[in-house]
Amino acid sequence: MVGPEAISEHIEDAILYLDAGCTEAFQFLGAFPLLLELGACAVCSLENVCFLDAVVDWNSNVKPAKKIVVITSRLLSDAHRYILRCLSMHQAVLHCSIFTSISEIAHSAYADSPLGPDAFREYESLLLQDYEELVRKCEIKDKSSSQPSDFGQSAENNLSESLASEDEDWSKFSSSEEEIPHPEASPREDLDEANLMSCNLRLDISVHHFPMILCALSPRVFVLPSEGTVAEACLSYEHEDSLGPGLPSISAGLPSDGEDTPPGAILTAHLLYHLAAKMDLKMEIFSLGDLSKSIGKIMMDMSSLYDVGRRKRSAGLLLVDRTLDLLTPCCHGDSLVDRIFSSLPRRQRASSSLVNQNKHGPANIQRAPLDVQISLGKLYTKEEPAIWPVEAIEAFSCGWSSSNSATQMADSTDLRTRMHDETSIHSDIGSLSGSFITTENHRGAEYLEALMDRSAKDGATLIKKWLQETLRQEKVWIVQLAIAAELALSEPHTSHWDAFVSAEKILSASCGDTSQTLSAQIRDLINRSILIKTQEQKNQNMESSQGLLSFQDSLLLAITGYILAGENFPTSGSGGPFSWEEEHFLKEAIVDAVLENPSAARLKFFHGMGEELEANVNKVKSERPKEDSSNQSTLDDFNDDQWGNWGEEDAEHNNEQVYDDMQLKLELRDRVDNLFKFFHKLSCLKRKSIALRNGPLALESNYGGDPYMGKGLLYKLLMMVIGKYEVPGLEYHSSAVGRLFKSGFGRFGLGQAKPSLGEQSLILVFVVGGINCHEVLEAREALSQSGRPDIELIIGGTTLLTPDDILDLLLVS
Repeated sequence: MVGPEAISEHIEDAILYLDAGCTEAFQFLGAFPLLLELGACAVCSLENVCFLDAVVDWNSNVKPAKKIVVITSRLLSDAHRYILRCLSMHQAVLHCSIFTSISEIAHSAYADSPLGPDAFREYESLLLQDYEELVRKCEIKDKSSSQPSDFGQSAENNLSESLASEDEDWSKFSSSEEEIPHPEASPREDLDEANLMSCNLRLDISVHHFPMILCALSPRVFVLPSEGTVAEACLSYEHEDSLGPGLPSISAGLPSDGEDTPPGAILTAHLLYHLAAKMDLKMEIFSLGDLSKSIGKIMMDMSSLYDVGRRKRSAGLLLVDRTLDLLTPCCHGDSLVDRIFSSLPRRQRASSSLVNQNKHGPANIQRAPLDVQISLGKLYTKEEPAIWPVEAIEAFSCGWSSSNSATQMADSTDLRTRMHDETSIHSDIGSLSGSFITTENHRGAEYLEALMDRSAKDGATLIKKWLQETLRQEKVWIVQLAIAAELALSEPHTSHWDAFVSAEKILSASCGDTSQTLSAQIRDLINRSILIKTQEQKNQNMESSQGLLSFQDSLLLAITGYILAGENFPTSGSGGPFSWEEEHFLKEAIVDAVLENPSAARLKFFHGMGEELEANVNKVKSERPKEDSSNQSTLDDFNDDQWGNWGEEDAEHNNEQVYDDMQLKLELRDRVDNLFKFFHKLSCLKRKSIALRNGPLALESNYGGDPYMGKGLLYKLLMMVIGKYEVPGLEYHSSAVGRLFKSGFGRFGLGQAKPSLGEQSLILVFVVGGINCHEVLEAREALSQSGRPDIELIIGGTTLLTPDDILDLLLVS
């Protein structure tokens, strides 16, 4: 693949700015040392630009930097406000090179982009015009005022005026963003205004396409940057078969076309097309699922006779809709990498203000960044002080953050005196983030590649072996990965993960019985979450529920149960896999659970009910001690034959309270009815899809001795494809030459035979909607069992999905 070396001539002696998506991608590559080796003066955040960025020069150049390079994973219109601020911060710069992962054609094809077919040239002129107008207006205002003006405020106003005719979203700075500094705060070194005007120097701006911005989890597994435009773009419009904007619609055999194609499909098609071009591959495209077929068609429409006729390596591209298999990402598989991303907290999004707020357009998805935050303070526990001594953690933290090492060493005595206070330690010792593995030869991804083929236990053993080797070499290549694995496999994360695995096994085993058994298991999980919440409220101790399943956990298991029920049981008259009576009990259990959990208001089906649910819980809490005291006083009154407390006022108050409770429950039941209609959609995934009705892909995901049983869709699909079996619903997209042979020369017997995906030596599988690491492990297992070691398998997806991510995509607004 093409890396940062491809733009080395631009990076040399330049200040390099990366947006949040590019930062995430380069962290996984471990590319920051490489960028400095290529001659970058500094590598900085585009969202947090500061004029002091020009002061930090890693290459110790005597002269100030005269070039700026911006690499963005967003549309130019989305990144415009940050690029303009960046130029205003560094007015000594004479050259600005902008690299975007969105192609020029994709800019014009994207509905919300104001740029046309010649997008890059248009943006160059617009950016230069806005920048010059911004500086000119501020200079005029400074000259006309006796006091220096607030450059930041005037810049914001001027920028809004200059771009109002194009697109309001371009020009409005967020209120939380830093102001553009006064020109006097960042003067042009060695170039005053008079010399600048006399030399007639003008800012040179160039825009280029750089499609290789990917998060490489390993050399053969990649996802798209979480804060990039392609990953955030809508994959499904709101309609009957839609499950949410972050997932493809249910595949019913009706692929979208033309204006009905979601923007996420258009951008994904362009990204994969240019990715194949950069890798010099001739793609034979196959698709499974309605949205994947639309993406394949767009890619074929982009191809030309020139592209097909060139000598390129042949490869197979298999596009798969995520909604064909929602069960695998919902379940908690035996993958160490999945455990790490599921258990540890993530970095907060840096570009939340850029999310599309257009009420009439499709909603963008705010995906969780892949940058895991590792708190060093959590390594110290009262139970095991010898394994992770606080002195060692402190010394490592000082060495890792050299900028404040002196302060940390000075405070070491204070830290030791607070060893008994675990909360204090957590707050005093910092956190690690960024790349899991750092090596001087930029090959850290190979370590993650080895983990993709192993279970959690084997992966932990392998990390321990690596850690011992690196310690003998006195290097710290994988310390961060070792700490992440230690935390993910410690309490309470292990107990919580094991509780999920146990519950999923029970649900899967219940599919071998009756629908009543499965519905009873789902209801039992929901009722347990109510008991846990009630126990927490009584004890006021959150640690009592560590490792146990919450209400939202039970909803995720309910989703799993409904998908399993739809695969194993015929539908009843109610439209779902359970009878009316079974579903009624489930609904009542969820109503009771929501009344105990005000946090359920974050779910889209209960949106707007947060205040009512919170007030109801507070009322119940306040009435419990009153009920206890009133019961005791009532007994005393009975003993004294006093009946005065049976007054009419108490009766009226009780009637009002009962009425309010009934109103709340009625509204909740309406909302829960809508939730179960959504569950019915999930149970219909198999029936509506042609690919899942017949053949090995239709096998139930439950118990049994068949080797396909219990495996995800990718495993089954690869076993069939490599074995050259017919896959129902798999569509081949003919190339331009193939269509020509079929339509023209075919009548003379010169038709082109349909290629087989299993004959390709390189297969690229891309899951539209996201992948998880457990199905990557299963895909590698399928490849090893196929007896075809010559096949090179690359797996990619829109994003990396954890079970919590699936819950957010399906149920959270």
